[in-house]
Amino acid sequence: MGKSRARRFRRPALGPAGTGQPRQGEPGPEEEPAAELLDKLQHPSAEVREYACASISKLLQQKHVIPAFLQRDVVRCLGPLLMDHSLAVRETAAGALRNLSACGGFEVCDDMVKNDIMTPLVALLKECSTQLDANQLSPKKCRETNKNYIEDTANQLSPKKCRKTNKNYIEDIANEAINLLWNICECNNTAVYIFNKEGCLEAVLHYMKKFSTNVDLAISVANCLQTVTEDNPDLLSSFNASAQQVLETVMLCPESTMKHILLRTLIAGTIWNIKDTIPPGSLGSMVNAILKIFSESLAIDAGETIIRMNEAEKNRLKLDVEAETEEDMSDVVDNCVLSEDDNMEEIPKGKLRRENDVSDLLPSDKWELKEVTALLTAQQTALEIIVNMCCREDPSDDEWEELSSSDESDLFMENSYNEGGGLLMTPLCLSDEVHSAFLNNLIPKKILEKTAFPNSVALDICLHNPSWKPLIKKLNAVQCRALTCLHSILLVSDVGCLGGASALQSLAQHLSHLIFSKTELLADTEFLEAVTSALRALLQTMASKNISQCMTPEQLLALCEAGIHSSNASVRVNVVSILGISGSVLAKGQDTAETLKMIGKFLLEVAMKESSLVVAGEALDALFDVFADGKEAEKAAVQIKLLPTLKEFQPVFRTRMRKEGKGQCSTDQLRVFDNVRMNLRRFIAYQETLGKTPT
Repeated sequence: MGKSRARRFRRPALGPAGTGQPRQGEPGPEEEPAAELLDKLQHPSAEVREYACASISKLLQQKHVIPAFLQRDVVRCLGPLLMDHSLAVRETAAGALRNLSACGGFEVCDDMVKNDIMTPLVALLKECSTQLDANQLSPKKCRETNKNYIEDTANQLSPKKCRKTNKNYIEDIANEAINLLWNICECNNTAVYIFNKEGCLEAVLHYMKKFSTNVDLAISVANCLQTVTEDNPDLLSSFNASAQQVLETVMLCPESTMKHILLRTLIAGTIWNIKDTIPPGSLGSMVNAILKIFSESLAIDAGETIIRMNEAEKNRLKLDVEAETEEDMSDVVDNCVLSEDDNMEEIPKGKLRRENDVSDLLPSDKWELKEVTALLTAQQTALEIIVNMCCREDPSDDEWEELSSSDESDLFMENSYNEGGGLLMTPLCLSDEVHSAFLNNLIPKKILEKTAFPNSVALDICLHNPSWKPLIKKLNAVQCRALTCLHSILLVSDVGCLGGASALQSLAQHLSHLIFSKTELLADTEFLEAVTSALRALLQTMASKNISQCMTPEQLLALCEAGIHSSNASVRVNVVSILGISGSVLAKGQDTAETLKMIGKFLLEVAMKESSLVVAGEALDALFDVFADGKEAEKAAVQIKLLPTLKEFQPVFRTRMRKEGKGQCSTDQLRVFDNVRMNLRRFIAYQETLGKTPT
């Protein structure tokens, strides 16, 4: 304890900012009984089945209605419709199951696998893959589904009408199915096993080949690939030269839209996951290519992009209104000329819409908002992968993830350091080739830029535009990921690579500004964990190199007072450690006894009253560091009665270890606690030899 370890990011859990987000805007009743809708799934009319699927899809976005559908076996009702003879039914059924998986979370995805959703899903994916390059459907088949596949007439229609009529069912079904597969594989290892066993990779990569004409489908595939390739050694043998060529082709695509940047970023993450298949001689160039893509993404100013895209949206909407007025006048003339027979055999110039046609009810295409969302997602993904590149991948990673998710992430940090505080882990990214790639692509500089607060003008735009408001959360997420990334880089880089002592001092001032310029953010748990982790690693680095620190004792105590009341145990661990690092530096100075007294009292109180055994142990470690040596420390220790207090607390801590550790902690956790217990005994013995018992 007492040293921080780089955090490793897993793919995010399902939810509003997680994988395979639910489809928005499917039509349906505000409230219709689950039983009635499920009955309609068996109706002989394809239109009724499609409408029922769309209605269920809409309702499943509301978590409170999911149990009612699960009780009526919704998975087994919808599953067979993935192979329905109607393509429209297939698409809406896949969309409903996608929403169920995204909104239901891990337990629901487990239930879906138990109910054998993978069998029809795999069959659908393989069938769509074989039909992907087939000719488009005949006009007669199109009329059966009220969709128009004839692209030759697209130039006769306005852009708005083209979006409604020019539809490729196979690719749209595949997109829904891939998102469903992504969600399920994210949550369930059995699904990943089936993915491997059934050879789904070949079909999925076939969809990726459509990236030049259907980037949305390619992005869905890339998300799925990044998930199924993570910690999946059984899949590596499937990535032959042909499969790697597909990924390389996408990485090298020159398109500069934000969606293509996101696509390349996700593919770069997939290639990092399968790096063990790359020949050693090509590893350096591969990592350089990955980091070049990340650098391209991080170089873009998201705030300026929001401002520019918002203005573009305003201009587009203005032109759409003018175009709609012209279309309506044209429709009046056209409807007077067209005969009934013309409407049966030709592509209508007016609107063709049946009563329950779901396509007309989908939200309008907000391409500007989608571009900004793609950029922010790309930046967040790039930062998360860089964090993982800075982490050692060893057998303890699974246990580390468990602890990280339960906010007790510092229990294993002892294993990453030797007694002198030097790093034992040498991640791949610290090899000469990769380290050079980091610097050549200006990765540290661009990460630091992303740690700043979001553009205030962009925030104001998002705040006053309901459809853009969710971007605020994404902007904040990028900042937090950048801070976590900074933390990881500080742990694995030497001072020279970071710019030297002056650069570290400037960085300390920057982090102090982030913490104290907006005090309301001290209540934001995610931000506070990220910024305190970065500050902890920075102060640790500066202390090890005897670089003077810039934060005043008053600032440190203010931060600790705010952080120690956080509900997140990792935040509490960080602030306690920060205080220990700073206190150990102050103990070497002159006239610091009064400050050391305040620090000592604070740490003692945490050690004795903290509800988390992890945080209490960290507070004890911090005390050992602060009062290990120095005249000022000895003076302060006597005044706060450190020795008698610790002697009295020693049996209490032992008892807590026995009660809370037994049956609740892993072997590694118990080993760490045992080290704290032994260090406490040794520290007490050391203090006694100094003759510092109270009079």
